[in-house]
Amino acid sequence: MALESVARKRVEEPAAPYRVAPHNVEAEQSLLGAILVNNEALYRVSDFLEPEHFFEPVHQQIFDIARSLIRTGKLASPITLKSFLPADVDIAGLPVPQYLARLAAEATTVINAADYGRTVYDLAVRRELIRIGEDMVIGAFDAPVDFAPRDQIEEAERRLYDLAEVGRYGGGFQKFESALTTAIDMAARAYQRDGKLSGLASGLRDLDSKMGGLQSSDLIILAGRPGMGKTALATNIAYNVARAWRGEVHADGHINTVNGGIVAFFSLEMSAEQLATRIIAEQSGISSSTIRRGGINERDFEKIKDVAVELQHLPLFIDETGGLTVAQLAARARRLKRQKGMDLLVIDYIQLLQGSSRRSQENRVQEVTEITTNLKALAKELNVPILALSQLSRQVENRDDKRPQLSDLRESGSIEQDADVVMFVFREEYYLSNKEPRPGSDEHLKWQTEMAAVFGKAEIIIGKQRHGPTGTVNVHFDAAVTRFDNLAHEDLTQTQPQY
Repeated sequence: MALESVARKRVEEPAAPYRVAPHNVEAEQSLLGAILVNNEALYRVSDFLEPEHFFEPVHQQIFDIARSLIRTGKLASPITLKSFLPADVDIAGLPVPQYLARLAAEATTVINAADYGRTVYDLAVRRELIRIGEDMVIGAFDAPVDFAPRDQIEEAERRLYDLAEVGRYGGGFQKFESALTTAIDMAARAYQRDGKLSGLASGLRDLDSKMGGLQSSDLIILAGRPGMGKTALATNIAYNVARAWRGEVHADGHINTVNGGIVAFFSLEMSAEQLATRIIAEQSGISSSTIRRGGINERDFEKIKDVAVELQHLPLFIDETGGLTVAQLAARARRLKRQKGMDLLVIDYIQLLQGSSRRSQENRVQEVTEITTNLKALAKELNVPILALSQLSRQVENRDDKRPQLSDLRESGSIEQDADVVMFVFREEYYLSNKEPRPGSDEHLKWQTEMAAVFGKAEIIIGKQRHGPTGTVNVHFDAAVTRFDNLAHEDLTQTQPQY
């Protein structure tokens, strides 16, 4: 009986009212009428309005045809348009010529065209939001077994972010006065920052001097052979940027970065624990191998504890997920930018990223092309510098001078083309230490002299820079704790080892 009563109750419940997607036919008619009366009205809305933003299919046709005529220098009017629309179709009970004539008769003024265009666009965005929501519901109900919920979340995030970012009212030409104001604001922010830089300070004085800091929307490639210390340099820069972070809270609760930055670090090779151990070693001066094997005393432990307390509140976020696609990485970066803010994105390293499955089935060069193109687009979209690490090909090892060049980049075509800056890490000490001659020989004495000259030194070679000079920056490298630092200009304070 209970089941029968429940079933009866469900049958008797009134059906949910049918809801029409949000639209405003009158606004569409007024805008189209304004365009037909004065073709200049099109240019008030052409930056952001597309035919698919209109709710009525016939209005989509009218806008598309009128836009095509005006762009080719022809007149768009009720008379010229009627020949492009089927004459035997009734629109709202009117034949095509009469409907077009009524649009023109009831048109808004050119001045109001932009406002009506925004109304049409905003309602189209609402309809797209509904579509995304419906797709999420259908996808969740009908998802195949092998389709992870996380993939659906990331796809929904991507679509929502695209909807938020694409087709804004702004854009197009701007007066030089506006660009001048933006440039002056950038100079003012540079003046307020440590080091007086327009970009984020890497913490390496001579590198910042050559680059002006890490510039927003730049894709910066940091490349090197294994053992050169590219991951160490990336973690040093990430730490320096995060440590210098200082924010300013606005009245609406939004935090604006004044100095330094919030850092996102995608560690595709090392775990978060390994990365944290590296940073602790760099800042405490105790090697990570010593920490791992427990070869520390009470004083060392206190030092590590003090460093850990300092690091605890750093605005540094680590994602250690391996095998990420570039689309997944972009979705996670957008999410962090939206929730916490983000001023620098570090990726260790490009060759461990995956492109779309279609690209990966073609060949690796095309897949890397897709990855670097998307990373450059992401840097512009989020308006942050992206520091992406890259491996070098083995051809470096076949040369006498092992300093890397742009041609040494693996899949170099796309990486070199899409990057705004390409930097290489090179340590002569690494190669020289593997060539020790027999002790006591003349060659060994010569080797000791050469080793003493390069001990603790590294080169950061800027092979490409779109808005600055190329060249080499000399830095200090402490191999025991994998830390890069500024090199004393006199170079007299360096302690030379005995071999």
